[in-house]
Amino acid sequence: MDITVREVKSRRDRRDFLFLPERIHAGHKTWVHPLYMDEKNYFDPGKNRAFSYCDTRLLLAYEGKELRGRAMGIVNRRYNEERNEKTARFGYLETYEDFRVVETLLRALEDWARGLGMTKMIGPYGFSDQDPEGFLIEGFEHRATIATYHNFPWMPAFVERLGYDKDIDYFVYQLDVPDEIPDLYKKVSERILRRGNFRVIEFRKKKEIKPWIRRVLGLMNECYSQTNIYGYSPLDEKEMDALAKRYLPVLDVRFVKVVEREGEIVAFVIAMPDMTGGIRAARGRLFPFGFLKILRAAKKTKQLDLLLGAVKDKYRGMGLDALMGSRMLASAREAGYEIMDTHHEMEANVRVRAEMERMGGRLYKKFRVYKKSLV
Repeated sequence: MDITVREVKSRRDRRDFLFLPERIHAGHKTWVHPLYMDEKNYFDPGKNRAFSYCDTRLLLAYEGKELRGRAMGIVNRRYNEERNEKTARFGYLETYEDFRVVETLLRALEDWARGLGMTKMIGPYGFSDQDPEGFLIEGFEHRATIATYHNFPWMPAFVERLGYDKDIDYFVYQLDVPDEIPDLYKKVSERILRRGNFRVIEFRKKKEIKPWIRRVLGLMNECYSQTNIYGYSPLDEKEMDALAKRYLPVLDVRFVKVVEREGEIVAFVIAMPDMTGGIRAARGRLFPFGFLKILRAAKKTKQLDLLLGAVKDKYRGMGLDALMGSRMLASAREAGYEIMDTHHEMEANVRVRAEMERMGGRLYKKFRVYKKSLV
């Protein structure tokens, strides 16, 4: 039968869109369910502010009456205006192993993007770089982390058959948490604290961190915009609050480090325990008892996942990354963690990648964002 697509319109369509991936990945041992409470809010225009400045299209693909795939198209108008681009994005592409379905969905999104005047398509990518980005192309044997895609190996090959090629690669390293803080980190940290009038702020309770959220994310806006982080679009205050609301319930404040100098936040780093084992056991459902499985997994895990970090431009190269790194390693070791996942590092960021390798980091996952000209 031919493959047909239709736009998500009804409540039932939206439910089919949300829950199709767990049917596709049934038996896929390294795939992890999303947290469905978050997913419902993410794809709800009434709750996700990004819909207000993005053109979107959610599609379902059918073979006859059988649901076979889904995909989302995004045109981030705010990002395009800031970068003077005409770029569309595809994301959340999930299908059974059938090239025809992938082709039909992407062709439909390409036609839609051309109709809006776009000249390039990239993906997989969400509204911003805070969403999952890039197909996994190496490291399929390792379980997904909470903020990444985990596709089958055939998906990138299907996309490449449709004329997409590499736009950017991300590298993910795995580090052993050392028994002792490296001497270099100790020396650099001591020198900074002695001479630079810097102060490291650490937290014990979630209520302590709430007054810092907008200031920390404001620094992220500043740093990521200045360094032209791939795909990044600055968050407004409502989006900052939404991002905090999304992650604060599962955040362990022991792994939030902020550096302040004379009342100004100049650097931060955020990590969280790997709780994907619990999310998988709960099948992405928090209730009635899923949250207990997730909390139990967070307490038992030996892996800490890095999420976000930034250093104010004028303080880069002074060793603040070593200062925060030494405090993070100390907290990880004290809590009994054995390994750390570095999250995405851009291929072009050779300085950070060299530091990962110098510390004994193992490259264990690789992700790729694809591009295609629409003209």
